[in-house]
Amino acid sequence: MIFQDPYAFILLLGIPLIYLIRKMKNKKVHLGIPFPLVSISKDIPKSIRQRLLFVKPLLLIVALIFLVIALARPQYGMEEVKTINKGIAIEMIVDRSGSMGAGIRYDGKNITRLDAVKLVFTNFVLGNGKELKGRSNDLLGLVSFARYADTVYPLSLSHTTITGFLNNISLVENRNEDGTAIGDALALGAARLKTVEEELDSQENKIGYIIKSKVIILLTDGQNNWGRLAPLEAAELARDWGVKIYTIGIGGEDVNTLTQMANITGGKYFSADTVQGLTKIYEVIDGLEKSEIESVKYMDYKEAFLPFAIAAFISIIFYIILSATLLRRIP
Repeated sequence: MIFQDPYAFILLLGIPLIYLIRKMKNKKVHLGIPFPLVSISKDIPKSIRQRLLFVKPLLLIVALIFLVIALARPQYGMEEVKTINKGIAIEMIVDRSGSMGAGIRYDGKNITRLDAVKLVFTNFVLGNGKELKGRSNDLLGLVSFARYADTVYPLSLSHTTITGFLNNISLVENRNEDGTAIGDALALGAARLKTVEEELDSQENKIGYIIKSKVIILLTDGQNNWGRLAPLEAAELARDWGVKIYTIGIGGEDVNTLTQMANITGGKYFSADTVQGLTKIYEVIDGLEKSEIESVKYMDYKEAFLPFAIAAFISIIFYIILSATLLRRIP
């Protein structure tokens, strides 16, 4: 509880002042003749009226206290601080076709292009203690593709398991499943982003999460040679659904197509030949797509003076009733 006008409590200083004035007013000089047997009156029981004489001044004091509290305008309520995350929905699309098994140098040894992607993306999600700080406030999802596109991890704010699903992505082993369906994979990722608000609403979105933007990071080392949808057609779909595409070509990529895909959606094309180069690209994307956290303070207070005003009124009513009946004073 707070008081809107706390200076009203200064009026309480008047209580002892009123008491002193009344005491001085009621003080009289008593004249009389000493009576030797007056001491026997001490043994006479006090009447109810005598026992209740203190009630009248007490009621006045109580009424004054309640009235001052009411004048101070007490208020009660809640002050709530609500944190609103304005994050980014990011769909990572990873090529796992056979060509992603080609080697790339890292720390003096060769690792596959796919392993390089896993390493850098993990640092992008969780942070690497350096330039990459992690994406803890973002919705992250994962799609992999070769001849066919599959959702590996649905868009989620829970990032504790996404790296495990990422590590389970392996190079295609069956030749009948090999290929590079960039258009289909892109369309699948864009469709997931298109419906992400509905999925949040179905979960009641109790944390008040707001999607600031939708982004696809597409990484491939080949040209589209399979699938129902051409890459540029998928990019136009993504644009219509409000999705921005960042394309990353590693190795023998189709630079022209990847560049056009990014340009259609207002994104950007990057090329990487090393793990260090790939890390730099993710650092750039990390800087371009920033999440926001807002703390909004809500103050909801209600006036609470009425009960105190009523209590003061009741005290005065009781004072008047007692003054006119049981504790009536006869001049």
